[in-house]
Amino acid sequence: MSYAYVNKQGAAGGGAEAAETPILCETCLGPNPYVRMSKQAFGKECKICDRPFTVFRWNPGAGMRTKKTEICTTCAKVKNVCQTCVLDLQFGLPVQVRDTALGISKSGPSTDINKQYYVNQLEANMDANGMIESSVGPSSRAGQEILKQLAKQRTDPRGGDAYRRNRAHLCSFYAKGECNRGDACPFRHELPIKNDTTSKQNIKDRFHGTNDPVARKILNASTAAAGLGAPDDKEITTLFLSALPSDVDEATVRTFFVQNVPSLRSDEIRSVTMVPTSNCAFVNFRSRNAAESAAERCALRMDLDGQEIRVAWGRSRPGKKSIKA
Repeated sequence: MSYAYVNKQGAAGGGAEAAETPILCETCLGPNPYVRMSKQAFGKECKICDRPFTVFRWNPGAGMRTKKTEICTTCAKVKNVCQTCVLDLQFGLPVQVRDTALGISKSGPSTDINKQYYVNQLEANMDANGMIESSVGPSSRAGQEILKQLAKQRTDPRGGDAYRRNRAHLCSFYAKGECNRGDACPFRHELPIKNDTTSKQNIKDRFHGTNDPVARKILNASTAAAGLGAPDDKEITTLFLSALPSDVDEATVRTFFVQNVPSLRSDEIRSVTMVPTSNCAFVNFRSRNAAESAAERCALRMDLDGQEIRVAWGRSRPGKKSIKA
């Protein structure tokens, strides 16, 4: 996937950001190679760091809605995301999905405190080309392949969202049965989908990779496809690992989960019980949320010392009734 990148950037008074070109993914830019853009210096505040930045506006193509940049170039570089859709530039996936697959820890200004200082330090450390050292770092080849497969599913015109997020907004008058403009109406004459997860997105959550409903939908689908759907019994907080390499010990298993599950802390693993005779292990977590986060990561793929491991949920105690949500 290609994208436009900033070549010249400078700081203006009050910590504002000036940019010559935006950082955009191929989808948001649109299929037209001769797209025309308008530029407004310091036209709006970045929705992540609250600094004024250069806003770009353009129309991706006929019948599509006018789009604009939502975050500044510095924040986009921090997460390697598009300034408009805030999806990963390489895979076109939500940050939460990418971070889960690659085991990337959270980075960037996540609170209002010292956000200005944070971005100023990043810009001070830029190299001659205006590049920021990536927070992504090295990732496993298995994680890269999984992300490529997920990206292919989303961009396939037969079943993905190729350019669909550029479509015009829904016509509120049509939904009420009052629109009389017909084909001249610039909005879509379709009824809204009930319980649509995309309407509940928050750009800050999407940027930081937390509580993203679209990412949750993708991860839940992957988890279900891998047979790791969460059991009804909420008291089950154990994952069963099998087909382990003979030389894997407790420390290796703990290290894998702590390093590859972004939201997991080391103290959230209650215990790891190794069964050397069967090359398997039981990983007990202190909470159900921690166990589900680990299961989501394992559903994408779990490799130890280059060997793929089979993962399953633990079982309810004998004679205990399942507790349904």
